Amino acid sequence: MVYTPRSARRGALFAGSVAVLGLLTACGTGQTVHSSSPMTSSGTAAPATGDSSAPAPSGTATSSSPVSSAPTGAPSTAPTRATATSGGGTTAVASTRCHTSELRASVGRNDPGAGQENFPVVLTNTSGRTCTVRGFPGAAFVNASGGQLGPNPGRESGSSTTVTLKPGQSAWAGLTFSNPGVSGAKTAKPAALLITPPDERDHLKVTWTGGEVPVSGNSSAVFLTVFSPGTAP
Repeated sequence: MVYTPRSARRGALFAGSVAVLGLLTACGTGQTVHSSSPMTSSGTAAPATGDSSAPAPSGTATSSSPVSSAPTGAPSTAPTRATATSGGGTTAVASTRCHTSELRASVGRNDPGAGQENFPVVLTNTSGRTCTVRGFPGAAFVNASGGQLGPNPGRESGSSTTVTLKPGQSAWAGLTFSNPGVSGAKTAKPAALLITPPDERDHLKVTWTGGEVPVSGNSSAVFLTVFSPGTAP
């Protein structure tokens, strides 16, 4: 039996204890670093909302659903254009004068009296908008070839007012002249009457069925009045 000194035995025991301790430490470290077990946390997935500014609670799994980017309080429909005024009424649409292309012309029935022949010249709004007429029409009698018969009609005195015509509404102006049988004026039988709306250049053509009209001589003048609402006096 080989004798081993006590100091040597103590050194061997100390070295063995250190080796066992080192082995236990290495095993614990390996279990911690190389663990493949997934970590779990309590709670449910947060709902997707429009408010993306609030952070998710700690320990809560986030949802994979897309988050809406619409700002909070955004209107669900496009704004509509208001047509009412603050007083509760509707906003009036400014009208403009009626153009020739928006009108239909006609000549009403003669209403004779005191040696005078009186025909209403009527303009009717055939457009889809509201427009206005103001003042006197232009007029001229023409034969079948388009040649003018007699001078341009004169204008009777009267105050002009603006006549507003909604679609389908009419305004009239009087066309008057002395009865040729009374005045002795020379006459002609027109084929048509050309009517020009106020402030317009283009005319409307109406077949004339009113018989003879004065074209020259004494008391041969034809007169027009300003427009008034309606179709006849």
